[in-house]
Amino acid sequence: MFVAYIRWWVMAFFVKNGSVVRQIWGKGDTILFIFAGASAEFALNKAVDWLYFTGRLPADPLGRLFSTVAYARRIVFAPIAEAHEAIDAMNHIHAALEASRGKAIPDWAYRDVLFMLIDYSIRSFEVLERKLTAAEKEEVFDVFLRVGIRMQLKGLPANFQQWQFMRNEHLQHDLAASHFTTDLYRQYRRHLGPIRYYLLLQTQILIAPQRVKHLLKFRNTSLLTPLLALYKISRKMSMDKLLKLLILPPAYKRQINDLDVVP
Repeated sequence: MFVAYIRWWVMAFFVKNGSVVRQIWGKGDTILFIFAGASAEFALNKAVDWLYFTGRLPADPLGRLFSTVAYARRIVFAPIAEAHEAIDAMNHIHAALEASRGKAIPDWAYRDVLFMLIDYSIRSFEVLERKLTAAEKEEVFDVFLRVGIRMQLKGLPANFQQWQFMRNEHLQHDLAASHFTTDLYRQYRRHLGPIRYYLLLQTQILIAPQRVKHLLKFRNTSLLTPLLALYKISRKMSMDKLLKLLILPPAYKRQINDLDVVP
């Protein structure tokens, strides 16, 4: 019995085959939408000073995007044991950062990041693909809840309904525009250039919650909305990779090609 359990542990994946979470995190365009939304909300988070402590985020925001994608991929597409190793490695990095600064990252800041991944996973898939069922939303929630449990976070929601309530509370109380917001958007523009930066803003308008758009003084309607139908057609014609190369700087060509996992 014990040997059978060990075999299951080695072979079983953290996210089961056929899961909608694998569909979401296996497509490059969905991932880019997730991080477009997250990049808007990161800039407003009251704990954003932690991301500035090492200087890596403002120095290379796109590099941070792809390194975060790599960690997420390790978790979503790995066997349970390897996924746990990836989560433990993240904990180790955060612990070293806390030791360097001499101050603990608050639990609510960790929860905020986890909640963002749940929310923008759902929002991005629904914008680019279709509406998720209630069961599929629960599935997305369950995957990231297990990540939070492995990280030993306190105060996690017990179910999707409780997460919705806590997520709304976070949006109301944990976000504020600050000088970090202004500086981070300046870095986005510097690294992307004016045209790609404009596309980022329009994507954020399309994907971000109303509270985020209000704090960033965004309009309510994205100019990308009428272009979405054309983009979906381009995917069927296998032209979406070309569009991704146009959207992101050439220096990240290899990382862009690696974004797509699910055919």
